[in-house]
Amino acid sequence: MRHAFMEAVAAALARQRVATLRFEFPYASAGSRRPDPRPVLIETVAAAGAEAQRIAGDLPLLAGGKSMGGRMTSQAAAEGRLAGARGIVFLGFPLHPAGKPATARADHLAGVAQPMLFLQGTRDALADLKLLRPICERLGPRALLHVIDGADHGFHVPKRSGRSDADVIEELADEVAAWGRSLRS
Repeated sequence: MRHAFMEAVAAALARQRVATLRFEFPYASAGSRRPDPRPVLIETVAAAGAEAQRIAGDLPLLAGGKSMGGRMTSQAAAEGRLAGARGIVFLGFPLHPAGKPATARADHLAGVAQPMLFLQGTRDALADLKLLRPICERLGPRALLHVIDGADHGFHVPKRSGRSDADVIEELADEVAAWGRSLRS
């Protein structure tokens, strides 16, 4: 939760008047690189969602995360553990391992009741857009895919793009804020 990217996104969202509640999975708090078992990850997301809802009161709540955090958020939502969230935001949905294109990691998305915003880079090695686009199309109006040209899984862009990583983070925040406002209607 203290990763430079997460801090930058939280700051950019704050400039858009979108508050964030960041949390860590137990394995990260312990300094381990090996993720916790799936039930622990899901329970952690659900507990963070409950705490966010308690703090936010009547404010609209979005749930989401970066990479695996987003995937665990959608799995918690598919299990009905995030009923208070109006939408799910993915900052780089990890559709498949690098170099191993597949779609099984998206199978649970059909069970997510909330609208979903996918923010993906064109150079994301963990989400081949040729595979992700049809998934979003099958999800229908519940799924919106916003593609960041030239961005990789960490949303870094090459210097030759003429954009900086900070520009991309501002674009991500703009998209999340605009999408979140659209859900209030």
